This record gives sequence, structure tokens and C-alpha cells, in this order.
Amino acid sequence: MPRLEDLVEAERCAVITMEIQRGVVGDLSCIPLLQKTVEASGMIANTQALLASARGAGVRVVHATAAFRRDRAGSFQNVPMVNALLKNPDHLVEGSPEAELVPELGPEPEDLVSQRFHGMSPFTNTPLDAMLRSLGVQTVVATGVSLNVGILGLVIEAVNRGYSVVVPRD
Repeated sequence: MPRLEDLVEAERCAVITMEIQRGVVGDLSCIPLLQKTVEASGMIANTQALLASARGAGVRVVHATAAFRRDRAGSFQNVPMVNALLKNPDHLVEGSPEAELVPELGPEPEDLVSQRFHGMSPFTNTPLDAMLRSLGVQTVVATGVSLNVGILGLVIEAVNRGYSVVVPRD
């Protein structure tokens, strides 16, 4: 089994944040229970500290965000949880305040952002894999929302593509 220190070497590692957006868990969230749970857990502050450490060590930060076109084109509507969000025609529209990262996390000028319009994984039909491979990334540190859906999809898809994965705990 690889040692953690070997997995997180700065030149081969990237931290990926998953949907830590204003309209998901921030001040514009349409899921109050999720927003309150995230706030109570300290997840945003913990992620902020993780990203500061990563950036300070030269580890790349990539923000995986979700958004919809205003006309919803390109977004499959086969997931009940997503369909509930789509009832509000203004929620998470590309370029809207809801689609922005929570301000505590950036993005910083050196960060990358990979946006998706459908699905539950940040890899499906996004530039994320190409971004990581072009940077020589071999290990991803997966953080964000939510452990039972979003992070699970991120981890499985990263492993399927040959990446090693580290999931920090807060």
C-alpha cells in the first residue's frame, strides 16, 4: 500500500472541490438542510484551510462545479434530486451568483474550474480528466458535497480513470 506522503507529492497531486457553490451549500442554497448541515460541520472553513495548505505546497486546486443552461439543454432529467432543483428556473444557471463558488474558496488565479451541465460525477463530459492529465496529476484529493452522492461519484470515476484518491476528513 502506498504511503500517504508519496501519494500527495505536489507535482503529481490535485485537490478537487465538488460543488462547494453558493447555490448548493452557500448563502443562496435552495436546500436549507444541506446548507445548515455544512455550516454546522465547519466543512467550508476546513476546506478553506486544506486549499490554503495545498496551494502553499504547490498542489493544484480544481473546482468541479455544476450549472445549468437557462433552457436546461444538455442536462438530463433522469435524477429526482436534480429534477427538484430544476423546478426553480433560475437555480444554478450558468454565470449566475448561485453557480459561483462560495467566496471563501476562491477561485484563486492559479485554480482551475471544470463545470458540468448534467450527471452526478465531475468527470462525465467535462474537461476535468484532460486538465488533470495535462498537469501530470496521478492522485486526487476529493472534497466537497456530498459524501453519499457527489464525492462517491468523484472517487469512483477517478479510480476508474487510473488515479489514486485521498479523501480527507474534517
